[in-house]
Amino acid sequence: MKLISFVKYTFALIGLGMLIGAFFAYRHTHDFLAEAISAQGTVVDMTESHSRDSSGHSSTYYYPVIEFKDQRGETIRFTSSSGSNPPSYSRGESADILYVPSRPQDASINGFFSLWGAAVILGGIGAIFFLTGGLIILFTLLKRRQDEALRTTGMPVSARFQSVEFNTTIRVNGRSPFVILAQWQNPATSEIHVFQSNNLWFDPSDYVTEDRPITVYIDRNNPKKYYVDLSFLPKLAD
Repeated sequence: MKLISFVKYTFALIGLGMLIGAFFAYRHTHDFLAEAISAQGTVVDMTESHSRDSSGHSSTYYYPVIEFKDQRGETIRFTSSSGSNPPSYSRGESADILYVPSRPQDASINGFFSLWGAAVILGGIGAIFFLTGGLIILFTLLKRRQDEALRTTGMPVSARFQSVEFNTTIRVNGRSPFVILAQWQNPATSEIHVFQSNNLWFDPSDYVTEDRPITVYIDRNNPKKYYVDLSFLPKLAD
């Protein structure tokens, strides 16, 4: 449970940090475009950047080196901040560029990815992380609130212990949590309802028996909304 809590808050914080980074990248480009003027440059060289992923696969990206003349007639050389494989440019090819006259060395190719790539990548990945962590946090809070409401206003019924099983839909560090299953027959409809407890990160088998009833709080109007009372179990040490 500590790991799950760590993951959800870490994901949310990483996502928030990346979204803040995306905002600053957007503002930087926005301010750059407000001052920039255009010029024509020429690709004079290509620089290579090599990276290796966790599986050992090597990738090479090519970054164009561009020369242009600024307003004062001085030759400025810069390396584009965006690379690709295969290369997007070849030596001798012309390229439209933008630069701020007071900072010609900070020029950029006049292309969507060169200008907005950092903001788009940070924003996209940040949104995924933030939404993943945020949704887990929101689900946890809503589930806790629902359980509290059912404990307070729900109708208690006495269910019969059925089994202890693994909740295989969740897996953390190779482990799945335990759940307790109990069943109850609705006297009004004769229907059998099977209730599943919240997740447990220890085996409760030694503390439940077939002859011990388990209290379940159900919504009076919808028995599919319920809370299995596990207050009789020992608490897991921190």
